[in-house]
Amino acid sequence: MPMTPSDHPAGTTYGIDIGGTKMELVACDAQLNVRLRRRIPTPGGDYDTFVAALAGLVRGADQELGMRAPVGLGVPGIVDAASGKHLSANVPCLTGRQLLPVLRTMLERPIAIGNDCQCFALSEAHGGAAQGYASMFGLIIGTGAGAGYVLDGQLVRGLNGIAGEWGHWPIGPDLLRRYGLPVWHCACGSQACLECYVSGTGMRRLHWHATGDDDSAGGADAETLLALRAAGDAVAQRVVAQHLDLLGSAIARIVLAYDPHAIVLGGGLSRMPHLYAELAQAASAHLLPGLAVPPILPPFFGDAGGARGAALLARQPNLIAKDS
Repeated sequence: MPMTPSDHPAGTTYGIDIGGTKMELVACDAQLNVRLRRRIPTPGGDYDTFVAALAGLVRGADQELGMRAPVGLGVPGIVDAASGKHLSANVPCLTGRQLLPVLRTMLERPIAIGNDCQCFALSEAHGGAAQGYASMFGLIIGTGAGAGYVLDGQLVRGLNGIAGEWGHWPIGPDLLRRYGLPVWHCACGSQACLECYVSGTGMRRLHWHATGDDDSAGGADAETLLALRAAGDAVAQRVVAQHLDLLGSAIARIVLAYDPHAIVLGGGLSRMPHLYAELAQAASAHLLPGLAVPPILPPFFGDAGGARGAALLARQPNLIAKDS
């Protein structure tokens, strides 16, 4: 049945962060204070088991709080705009299946869906590192590379719901030639995506390529590379400089495409202090004179913002109007 205002007093919304190993629900009141937090393992196996566990998590929150609230879901992967079907490497049972209409029928309430990067951006735009900025780009740089774009407090999704997917822009051939880098294949099926070069995985790959190691799984992680650079290791110094230039070029393209007032970094590389000291200059080198690089900020909520951002999804009028 349709929800009434009394179903979710004081503007409470549920946010659920869905990952490959766990699903976390938070119930946030109008001031984003967490009233309830619950976490369960993400069930493996079939789609029906997954949906039943997700619905059970929501109904359990309803029972504990004595209410029903709108739901925001942070789901890994992408949703086909025409069919509504998911493509998710982290939750394979979702691939090729619809989730939103099934949950709407089961739970009888407004539901909004975004990906983990969009939830991260929303959380950091509301009470986080980008609070007070007219627009922000939440830039995830971890195993992969993704983002969310928030304008005037509202998530901008675009026609296909993927606005900000900078990690799958192609890297410039001039940069490949400059550093003698090969064309690496991306898991998305394309070639030479930025993600292959500027993510944490890409940074390891750059080191592997620089050392000429035959082990394709080799290459040092970012923390090790920075320690080696500080100790004077010439290869590490060269690799970190390459990575900064490649990432700086990507930041410059984000500035040209979105012109955000702030950029907040997330993912594993957001913990690397050299990015906040050196990345703006690296980006500026790829921009026309007179164009400013926005502040590049560390995340306020760190890895804890996913479920909070999902709760914020359920407050976005443009999403609820479409999904309810």
